[in-house]
Formats: sequence, structure tokens, C-alpha cells
Amino acid sequence: MAFLIKIAVAVSILSFATLCSARSENDGAFDAILESWSQETQNVQNSYDSINAPLTKQLILVTNELYTATQLEKQVVLLIKKDQLEAQLKQNKASELNDISKIRYLKGLQIIRILYGKILALDHHFATVSTLNEINKISNPNNYQEFAGIKELISVKKDKKKGFDLSEILGNNIYTSVIHSFVSLFTNENTTKLEKDQNISDIECILDFTLQMHNDLNTIYFETVFLQKSNENMMQELDKLFIDFTKPIKYKTSLKECRETDDWDTIGTHLNTYLATLTETQKDKALESKAHRMRIDLEFPIDRLLQYITQYNAFIDQGSKFYEKFGIMLDSYENEQKCANKIPVEYTNLKKGVAIAIEKFNTAYKPVEINGSKMKEILYGINEYD
Repeated sequence: MAFLIKIAVAVSILSFATLCSARSENDGAFDAILESWSQETQNVQNSYDSINAPLTKQLILVTNELYTATQLEKQVVLLIKKDQLEAQLKQNKASELNDISKIRYLKGLQIIRILYGKILALDHHFATVSTLNEINKISNPNNYQEFAGIKELISVKKDKKKGFDLSEILGNNIYTSVIHSFVSLFTNENTTKLEKDQNISDIECILDFTLQMHNDLNTIYFETVFLQKSNENMMQELDKLFIDFTKPIKYKTSLKECRETDDWDTIGTHLNTYLATLTETQKDKALESKAHRMRIDLEFPIDRLLQYITQYNAFIDQGSKFYEKFGIMLDSYENEQKCANKIPVEYTNLKKGVAIAIEKFNTAYKPVEINGSKMKEILYGINEYD
């Protein structure tokens, strides 16, 4: 039993040290966690196999000898020995499952921690894009100084008998404002043809850009707001998952507070206490049902984690497709080169930002790839090559 305790302690130190040292949320973090998850589980299984092999061999010998024993005294001795070996093997199996459960729990916690960092980064990203009022500004010619200047000039030189003013609502509308300005400009007899030509030359790129890109820019704005809202929902789901994850071990701090205070060590303490209670409960045959429930309570959140990973992957795939569409929209303006000196710098910055976002969706935010065999191993601790 001393050797078993050493194994349990080694597993505890190795797994929790990995958790506490997982500070870098790099692109290969998930792969590293899954790989170490598999390796540590295999190490535990191998250790217990080496312990159980001689016990199993001895049990077979005792069982065979029991079949051939004729003396009652010897049969009693062999039966007692057989029960002791079976009890030891059963206890070893329970200890092995506890060690594997601990690995699975801590690795799951690592994944939650990294997912939280990624979703938090996405939230900052969406907040930055969706609060860029420039997207709304650059899609409406009324926000351009050149166009506003011509509207003011038309107002000053308007023919009071033929001219008319728009209401504030229609005056801020892109289409009615442009139509009114053109009608007023061409019907105004107080301006020369040269002035009219110069006015049109001053605003032709602005009007061409805003009229062509207005709908696309608004689509980018509102769909980014939609993605931001979806990301907020993902954060709420992750908060709930963390509560489910830590409820069995009676850790009641929120994920946000745990991360901000770097309270991961406390979770490890709670987990150790829970597993110690589980170990003691397993020794009492009368409490087998309680021990079984305790194990299920500890392992069920792993299933919830995998469900969440599926949601996360779908969300990232959706976001990636949205930004690829944004990139196509922004590249669709045909006169970008001709009007390079007139179109706003915010448009160029937005194109660069979308390109960077596409790259991040393929790297920093990329989906967590867990194939069927790996998922089976995570869920049930089963290696299909065993």
C-alpha cells in the first residue's frame, strides 16, 4: 500500500504542477494538454498493471490450489487468501480510477482556463470592432467635410422660389440627402457650370465610395455586434460549466474571480480533500452506492466540457466564415485605387483589422481538435490500442 500511496502522490504532484505551470496560452496548448493527458493516464495504468500482475498471478495459483485441496483447514486458509487478494485487486482498481479521475479533472480545468482566455480575447476584439463608430461614419456621406461643405454652399445660394430644405431626419439619410443635393446643385441658377463641375469633382469619390459600400459596411457592423453577443453567451456558458466543474468539490469562487486572483491552488486542495473522502468511502462496502455517486459527480463535468468544446468549435468556425465574408466585402470596392486620396483611412484600417482577425481565427482562436479515439479516451479513459 505504501507504493500505491507514492503513485497517488506522484500523480497529484505531476498533474497539478502541469496545471499551475500552464501560463502560456499559445496555439499548441490544447495539443500539449491532450498529449500529456494521454501520457499521464497511460503511466498510471502501466504502474497499476505492474502492481496487479503478480497479485493476479497469485490469485490464479490460489484458486487452482483451492480446487484440488481436500483438507478443510487448508481450504479455509486458501479461501481467506483468495478473498484478501481479490479485495486488494479491487482496492487497487479503485485507487487507479481515482488517480485517472484526478488527471482528467485537472486537464479539464486547464482546458477551461485556456478557453476562458481565448473567449476573453475575442470579447476584447469584438468590443473594439463593434464600438468603432467610424464604421457608421464612413458609410454616410453626410459625415464627410467635403459633402457637408457643398450642402452648406447649396443652402446659401439656393433659389428661394424653387429650392426647398429637408427635415433633419431626411437630411441625415444617405439617399435623400444625396438626391436632394444633386437636384439642388443642378437646378441652382446661382452657381456657374464651372462651380458645379468643381463641386462634383470634390465629392465624386466620397459619393461613389459611400453609395457602393454603405450596405456592406453596415452589414459588417451589425454582424460583428451579433458575433460579440454570441461570444458573451459563450462566456456565460463557460461560467456555468466552471460552476458545474467545481460544485462537487465544494469550490464556490467564480471563474472570473479565480482567474483574477490566481486561485487555482485552492481548487487543487479541494480536489485532494474530495478524493481522500472518496477513497475512505470506497473502503466501506455499505457505502458503495455513495462512492459510485461521488465518482459520477466528479466525472460528469468532463462530458459537459466536451459538449462545450463542440459549441466553441462551431462558434469559431462561424466567426471565421463571417470575417472571410467581411474581407470579400471590403475588397469589392472597385475604385479604391482611383479614389485612394479621398476614401477614409478608417476603411484601410478596417481591411487590415479584418485580415488580422481572419488569421487569429485560424491560429489563436482556432477550434479544439479532438478526434473520435481521443474523445473516447477523455470520456472513458479507454485507449483503443490497448
